[in-house]
Amino acid sequence: MSYTVLARRYRSQTFEEVVGQEPVAKTLQNAIRTGRIAHAYLFCGTRGVGKTTMARILAKALNCLASDGPTERPCCKCDSCTAIAIGQDIDVIEIDGASNNQVEHVRQLRENANYRPARARFKIYIIDEVHMLSTSAFNALLKILEEPPPHVKFIFATTEPNKVPATIQSRCQRFDFRSLTTAQIARQLSAVLDKEGIKYDEDAILAVARLANGSMRDGLTLLDRLISIGQPLSLALVQEYLGQPDMQRIYDLLSAIAQGQAGQALTRLDDLFRFGLSEVQVVDCMIDALRDLMVLKTAGADTTMVALTSQQRQVAQGIATQFDLPGLVYAITALDRVRWPIKNSETPRPLLEATVVRLAASEHFLDAGVITNRLSAVERQSDPSNSRDQAKETPRPFDPAGPQDLEARWPEVLKLIEERLGKATAGLLGNASIKFDGQALTLSFSPTGKLQYQMVQSKLGQGQLQQLLGQYMGRDVQIYVELQTNAQGPEPAQVRPAGQRILDDPLVKAVLLGLEATITGIEDK
Repeated sequence: MSYTVLARRYRSQTFEEVVGQEPVAKTLQNAIRTGRIAHAYLFCGTRGVGKTTMARILAKALNCLASDGPTERPCCKCDSCTAIAIGQDIDVIEIDGASNNQVEHVRQLRENANYRPARARFKIYIIDEVHMLSTSAFNALLKILEEPPPHVKFIFATTEPNKVPATIQSRCQRFDFRSLTTAQIARQLSAVLDKEGIKYDEDAILAVARLANGSMRDGLTLLDRLISIGQPLSLALVQEYLGQPDMQRIYDLLSAIAQGQAGQALTRLDDLFRFGLSEVQVVDCMIDALRDLMVLKTAGADTTMVALTSQQRQVAQGIATQFDLPGLVYAITALDRVRWPIKNSETPRPLLEATVVRLAASEHFLDAGVITNRLSAVERQSDPSNSRDQAKETPRPFDPAGPQDLEARWPEVLKLIEERLGKATAGLLGNASIKFDGQALTLSFSPTGKLQYQMVQSKLGQGQLQQLLGQYMGRDVQIYVELQTNAQGPEPAQVRPAGQRILDDPLVKAVLLGLEATITGIEDK
């Protein structure tokens, strides 16, 4: 006896057995119960989500011989139900739209539709991939859809509803089938294996469910392939024969990125290549894993929106705490943007490696608390009172500058400030106009530079700028900051509103310093 694949053997037979499409099933059941059965239906959705299965169930419900009329619970035992289940009923005609797409085929369908069904209540036409019909074939179909015989029903299925003319769609009741979640597919695969009496690991089933990519049929097909390789079904089997990496390898890569270890991240990436993954597969795995981290960080460790084992969930939760939420969002979008160039590049590996290094080197991927801790450590090291080693360092010798050429040598001073105090401080001072009278340096900001003016005032209180300029000049120099008046008069004295409170926030200061960033403006909502 020939073997029947799992995808056919475990095809749903009733509305209650349908997995993941409960809203569609319930709507059709209600329509049958209330007698509001349409003459044409359009089922839309990706492959393997149950469109043809639902069409057969609906056909059985309309033509079940065990009932006096259409029923929402077909018996699945009468001659009509059993014949429809295997696609061999004389009154339920299944047509492949891809190979019967010419106008002649539709004309023949129209002629046959005039004849009453042989034994059932309705003559039902199920046309799969209906979007493949030619324009003339669609036009020929319009007339019978507009005024169909009372004994004829049409059920169309398509993966590309955008290619079905609006004139056809307007004459049908449309149902959109959604892709199945990984958890739904995993539960169904587990149920099938339990019925088959096959032992399996939960990790392996989750891996197969992810590879199914929302398609139950794809999941069952992959399961069939695994069973033919060997039993019990283990994660190692999935990794070796289906090319699905161990999630721990992906987590190791993301952990290295989170910790800013670019070299370690490249090593982890090389491990994935040695495992046999292509560059695009690595990108897809990283995006999926980062998505899980993002969901765990926002919805909590107990969320049902991620399909992970308890051990994987614990590891993922730990890695999620190392990322900042905006960083996770950015990482996902950055990888998605680079996926297409990698797929079409002649040198995909260097492009992916450069992306990974870029992510690892991006300071903003760290949690804000991590940035704060790092900056505190840096400040302690730079403070002479807290570091003996700092006191022993020999200050860099500078050539003393005369009063007459300090303004001319200001770009050189800014470069020194960037080297010693960071890009953020140099960027702030670069926005000011300067004036030096031989004793004091005045930094002047325009009326639109109020925030920069306030931030420079804050930095002057730390004393580092005066110390550095004194070393450069070879003597003490006073520094003053002023805000220029606008055309409407002098700047009011109490101009330190909500914006100043934002600037004084410790976390904001930590992020600005850690990223070497500058606030250019604060919008008051």
